[in-house]
Amino acid sequence: MGWLLRPARPAGPVVRGLRRLADPRFYLKLAIGLAVAGLVLVPTIADLVNAAMKPVSSDQGDCRVLRVVDGDTLSLICPEDGMVSARLLGFDTPEKYAPKCLGEFLAAERASWHLRALIQRADRMVLVHQGTDQYGRALVRLEIDGVDVARLMIRGGHARQYGGGLRGSWC
Repeated sequence: MGWLLRPARPAGPVVRGLRRLADPRFYLKLAIGLAVAGLVLVPTIADLVNAAMKPVSSDQGDCRVLRVVDGDTLSLICPEDGMVSARLLGFDTPEKYAPKCLGEFLAAERASWHLRALIQRADRMVLVHQGTDQYGRALVRLEIDGVDVARLMIRGGHARQYGGGLRGSWC
């Protein structure tokens, strides 16, 4: 009769593993982890590789592209100014950080990756500073292998021509 009152043995590793696979929270955590890796880790690593490998000639010496913020904004580090946020001139891309719809966010991700790929494939990049905007960002023109990046982004279908003023919706 004493054997009836003993506590059950703790579940072994196989049973615990099977319980975990049956728990929907496991899949939610997995999906969140993959999303974080895809939206944060992978772009950060790609940007760091570009920064280490690709100098950008400018009127302020050789700069480095530290980060592609979105399809038309970069974080740069330059000898004279240090770290600056730079708005690329001549085109507009969908907003990544304040999208009006899911379609705009997805298009912004594609534009960011297209710009990263252009930078990665570039043999020579030239940056020309043209003042600052109302947000304190440097306004710059970027040439990749002798071609204005605005033209490359527009031709790739990731941007619209833009010279200031009102912008159209991406939704």
